[in-house]
Amino acid sequence: MARCRMDCIEKPLQSFFKKMGESVGSNPWWFLITPLIVSAALGSGFYFTQDRLSNNIEEQFTPFNGPAKTEREYFSEMFPEDDSMFSSLRQTTDGNYATLIVTSESNILTVEMLKEILSLDSKIKNMLVEFDKQSFKYEGICAKVMEKCNSNIILDIIQYDAENIDTVRLTFPWYHTGNTRLPLYTSLGGVTTQRDTSVVKSAKAIQLYYYLKEGNKTKNDLWLESFISLISNSSSPSLQVSYSTSMSMQWEFEKSPDSVISLFAITYSIAITFSITTCWRLDNVRTKVWVGYCGVLSTSLAVLSGFGLLLLVGQPFVMTAASCPFMILGIGIDDMFIMISCWQKTRVLDSVPERLGETYKDAAISITITTLTDVLALFLGCITPFGSVRSFCLYAGICLCFCYFYSLTFLGACMALNGQREAENKHWITCIKVPSDASGKSKAFWLCCTGGRYNQDTGKEETEPISYFFENFYGPFLTHKVTKVFVFFLYAGYLAASIYGCVILKEGLDTKNLALDDSYIINYYNHQEEHFNEYSFSAMVAIKQQFPYWDKDKWKDLDSCISSFELLKFVNNTIAWFISYENYAERNNQPISSQKDFLNNLRVFLQFYPFLAQDIQWTPDGKIQASRFFLQTKNNTPMADMMVELRKTAEKCPVELLVYHPAFIYFDQYSIILDNTIQTMLTAVIVMLAISLVLIPDPLCSLCVAFAIVSVITGVTGFMSLWGINLDSISMINLVMCIGFSVDFSAHICYSFVSSPKTNVNEKAVDALALLGYPVLQGALSTILGVVVLSVSGSYIFRTFFKIVFLVIVFGLCHGLTFIPVFLTLFGACSKSR
Repeated sequence: MARCRMDCIEKPLQSFFKKMGESVGSNPWWFLITPLIVSAALGSGFYFTQDRLSNNIEEQFTPFNGPAKTEREYFSEMFPEDDSMFSSLRQTTDGNYATLIVTSESNILTVEMLKEILSLDSKIKNMLVEFDKQSFKYEGICAKVMEKCNSNIILDIIQYDAENIDTVRLTFPWYHTGNTRLPLYTSLGGVTTQRDTSVVKSAKAIQLYYYLKEGNKTKNDLWLESFISLISNSSSPSLQVSYSTSMSMQWEFEKSPDSVISLFAITYSIAITFSITTCWRLDNVRTKVWVGYCGVLSTSLAVLSGFGLLLLVGQPFVMTAASCPFMILGIGIDDMFIMISCWQKTRVLDSVPERLGETYKDAAISITITTLTDVLALFLGCITPFGSVRSFCLYAGICLCFCYFYSLTFLGACMALNGQREAENKHWITCIKVPSDASGKSKAFWLCCTGGRYNQDTGKEETEPISYFFENFYGPFLTHKVTKVFVFFLYAGYLAASIYGCVILKEGLDTKNLALDDSYIINYYNHQEEHFNEYSFSAMVAIKQQFPYWDKDKWKDLDSCISSFELLKFVNNTIAWFISYENYAERNNQPISSQKDFLNNLRVFLQFYPFLAQDIQWTPDGKIQASRFFLQTKNNTPMADMMVELRKTAEKCPVELLVYHPAFIYFDQYSIILDNTIQTMLTAVIVMLAISLVLIPDPLCSLCVAFAIVSVITGVTGFMSLWGINLDSISMINLVMCIGFSVDFSAHICYSFVSSPKTNVNEKAVDALALLGYPVLQGALSTILGVVVLSVSGSYIFRTFFKIVFLVIVFGLCHGLTFIPVFLTLFGACSKSR
């Protein structure tokens, strides 16, 4: 078989790491104490945690370069809000408000139920709130229209008297009164109309809004908190009340980290127990219990140092980064298992520096490959336009760097000290020298008071039972011809299911998923979706140019644009000042066909309809610089698709138009999340391939690593879709992490395969599995155990983290222990002579 040579970098690295291992083995205390001092110093950064918190939902979960933010800036500057003429339709932000939905299993439009609603409305408006040693009510901070608080349509219609409901003829979705029509669909939900008419027969829900004026944020927040307290403590036998505020999502989102704090202690307890259990040996000298404990401590120091450093330098801390310690724990323990496995392959009678040098020579390259790929994958994630992704990737990447350095220093020093104890044949607890032979002694004495046995033929520690299983049973079974055929069919099924999942993958983050499962706003969103799902948002459309509205020829261009919008299946209605003005002029026989008449009569018209004055921006010389109108949409198309279609229609229009709604800020993620994720992952795969080519001395094995990355990512993406997870900024974080994780298992096995002295490819595969099969399995289990507690978290963010990490580990393990070894034998990878 032809031999491939690409070890020009591997050889010097092996020599460097061997010398480093010998140095650590000769001076363990220096390498033990220094990381402790560094960690203690950097850990002081946690003092600034509260100052560094940055959990603003818009900043962290929407693209910083989203077009909606530019659109919002234009509308805010061109059409500033009038504090004396509040209009929720014309708000360029979500605003400040409290809202509630009152539902009933029967018709809610009865005198008895409306009395209860009016009583609740009165309690809200008369609620006293303390601020700066003074009390205030809703009237003192409400958004006003002509000196009066903005009111609710349905309560205005019945004139705040429940008895009037029997005399009022409600029509849906618009209620007409004189020349004015009111959008009743914003107040009534679950409506049933009389047959073939728009007259309301019954309704299941009423929604009320309480808007606050922009001003003192602290004062507004106090009132909103009091509103939440009041409604949460209200009860009614006949009505159900769900509620929310403009700050509810933000406040509920900020509770998420607290929901997992208690899980940290559980996770580290599980990790310590697992590490100690798997490092336990019946031999009281050769057991690696203390190394297992120090491996967990090493990862803890890495998290302390990484977080502390970034907090010290002022890096914002986003809640998504709170999941980093769970991931770092699994990776750090995985590195420990690799180092222990390589230590056990060294000669027992060699000195500790020599043994540690040989350990580093074999293990450090493998650890370097996986760490480098993990870190680069995470740092590549920092180029995404989502703050939450950037924060996670930066914190995780820096922590991984410390994890790597501490594995080679602190953990290596712990192994050296443990090795010195082994060399002196001392008991792992008492540190008293014990005999290696128990001849003539009891079994209890043999179990508790002896140790130091090793294989006299090889001079190495005795093979672990699971490693023996991989070498003598699993390896030969996997390399059998029949098994290889089965593995190929198994992989084909895996790939088919993965591709299907990718095809049906949904995009976008449902903002209610940012709240905890038991949050009160979940109930509110459910009621809104159930009862107010027919109509969607009202989009603003700005006419950016100085358009001649009086010119009939030019008017045709604008009219064609409006017709194009109205042809969209989700556009229900157009609300425009110029339509109202034209109707007004026709009723009053006023000429508007010339510029002079149009503008003069327009000023008179706006005196009767002052709300519409907010939709026109004038130039200093009295011309219309820009104006806007509104498109009411129906909820029969995904909102992100509506946004895209509205923007495309505006671009095709011969008149310069701009479309916007405050919700577009969040919908922008839909238009870029897929492309951005693919771009990031493709770049990462190319970088991973380059690293593998440099550090793994076999080009075909490097391609196998790249293949494993693509294959695992495809599987994770497909199966996360089948598991009900959308592609959003949260899952994108985990997919970026998946790139690095998917390298770990395959890189270890591939590197061990090409490093094997055997010549037969089947024997090389068995040799690789015998050496690293058990530590790879240990690493996989430790990572899953590190995140398994997140499966019971009340937060969608942390449950998603668990689900994707679980998929990554399971599929990565299948590739590392099954698919890759078989493929390597089938494709005849180049071997490496020693």
